[in-house]
Amino acid sequence: MKKSTKDIIIIGFALFAMFFGAGNLIFPPYLGNIFGTSYVFSAIGFILTGVGLPLLGIIACTKVNGDFENIGLPVGPIFTKIFSISLFLTIGPLLAIPRTAATTYELAISPVFPGVPALAFVIFYFVLNLVFVLNPSQIMDLIGKYLTPILLITLSILIVKGILFPTSPIINTGKTLPIASGLKEGYQTMDALAALVFSSIVFKSILAKGYCEDKVMGMTLKSGAIAIIGLAVVYSGLMHLGAQTSSVFDSDVSKTFLLLEISQRNLGSIGSILIGITIGVACFTTSVGLISSGSSFFEGLTNGRLSYKFNAIFMSIIGVVIGSSGVEQIVKFAGPILNILYPIAITLILLTLIKDTIKNNNVFKITVYTSLLFSILSTLSNVKYINSYNIKTINLLTKLPLYDSGFVWVVPTIVMFITSFILLNNKTSKSTIFAD
Repeated sequence: MKKSTKDIIIIGFALFAMFFGAGNLIFPPYLGNIFGTSYVFSAIGFILTGVGLPLLGIIACTKVNGDFENIGLPVGPIFTKIFSISLFLTIGPLLAIPRTAATTYELAISPVFPGVPALAFVIFYFVLNLVFVLNPSQIMDLIGKYLTPILLITLSILIVKGILFPTSPIINTGKTLPIASGLKEGYQTMDALAALVFSSIVFKSILAKGYCEDKVMGMTLKSGAIAIIGLAVVYSGLMHLGAQTSSVFDSDVSKTFLLLEISQRNLGSIGSILIGITIGVACFTTSVGLISSGSSFFEGLTNGRLSYKFNAIFMSIIGVVIGSSGVEQIVKFAGPILNILYPIAITLILLTLIKDTIKNNNVFKITVYTSLLFSILSTLSNVKYINSYNIKTINLLTKLPLYDSGFVWVVPTIVMFITSFILLNNKTSKSTIFAD
């Protein structure tokens, strides 16, 4: 096998594992359960935001030298710093990292070893993370060569068995908006946000393997293709298994309980053990990548005053504290935050992909701030306390397109992009990163 082919496969497997972690496999079965025979449509939405956007995010960052901070430069340095910090806190110690530990405990440890205290396991989990994180140069190879194959084998057994020997018929649940629900549930994977961070690992890893910069984009696309194909197949398979439970469990079933039931119904007593291995590997690979990236980011942000090692240990301690609160609490807390950050991230990614056609940074600023404004207003409109004041500005949102599906920010953002592009794009105002 050629060296380049081998490297592409290793990096692609590593990307797959890192994206699939953070407890992401609890969401597809849940969507399948809700929509039953319509699960294919929810799968389309979920794959778009949970698989397609992460790939676009990596491609966008690769276009700006592998540094995700560069995609925010046209909007301004203050915005870039605030967005960067918010991003790393969200996919780092506040949400994604502790969710990996909580998910692993609830699905892998508690069902098999109910006597193990949550706090004791979470501490052990992050100590093991540090063993990998403090050796950053080996992260991509360790994940790609050894951990991902375990993940793929376990998932293949579960999915193939469930498809060939269904446990229950798939029924029509009568639920509406499957595509929109899939799109929103894809937010919870946080993969589009993580992609902005992981892109630097991929970029540096390819360069470290001896390739020149003009080869990076091609290798990134090929590695990304491996990752997204794997993710799409696995997510669809898990959603199909979830759809088989529509006639058995109501839509208010716990996400973690549902996944455990699916594994036990398809694989019997060994199901919990296999799904535990899957959860452990998936979550572990993601938390390793996130802690490593976050530690490097905050070391750079503070000009070395906070060292990589200190950051890794500190983030792990925060992970222990928040991770002990449980999956449902973390997911509930994440919703409003992701509803604000995701529209901004999506807008920045898409603008960066077409950056060569944009000659004026004000187009970036107007478009991004529009998505920010409407995502904030949309999130506030769903807060019961604020709704009790009957604020007219927020109430007007209900009249806009896509409000019911949760994407009210889309149309205003597109309108402002087109308007600013027509009026301002002939007036050059570019940062050096985007210079031709």
